[in-house]
Amino acid sequence: MKILIVSSSLNPDSKSRLLAQELEKQWKGADFEVTMLDLREANLPMCDGSAAYGDENAIRAKAMVEEADGIVFASPIYVYNVNAALKNFVELTGHSMKDKVAGFLCSAGGKLSYMSPMSFANSLMLDFRMFVLPRFVYVSAEDWNEDQLSEDIADRIGEFATNFADFAGRMTD
Repeated sequence: MKILIVSSSLNPDSKSRLLAQELEKQWKGADFEVTMLDLREANLPMCDGSAAYGDENAIRAKAMVEEADGIVFASPIYVYNVNAALKNFVELTGHSMKDKVAGFLCSAGGKLSYMSPMSFANSLMLDFRMFVLPRFVYVSAEDWNEDQLSEDIADRIGEFATNFADFAGRMTD
């Protein structure tokens, strides 16, 4: 089994990237392959519905998606939705996501936008027939110890890691 973690924040001080890195750390030594794609470093073009698909970075990202059995999206929440970089990533690679497992690690400023990933999840389910793990990690500003992961966050990511790996494993068998 191969799992791709996509860190979508373009902010150098990203908290959602910290969530992705913690998940990658918790999966270290697992009996499946884990790859991280940081969109801050991927240099993807904006999807124009035409030439962008031929960009070498878009082709590389699409190949990573094609090889994965499951994809974890780590995203900040802006204006009650995932960020534009993640939406652009899906526009460039989306059809390669068909029938794969999806999961979410989200970081937001406040507690009230915890349902924000659902419109994105619905799109993944309807457009690409992805199977979305119903348990996801949502972290608000008050959950952090300054800029450090709290023990509670690490525990929640650990629970997510176990559930996602189990779910993806069952779907790929």
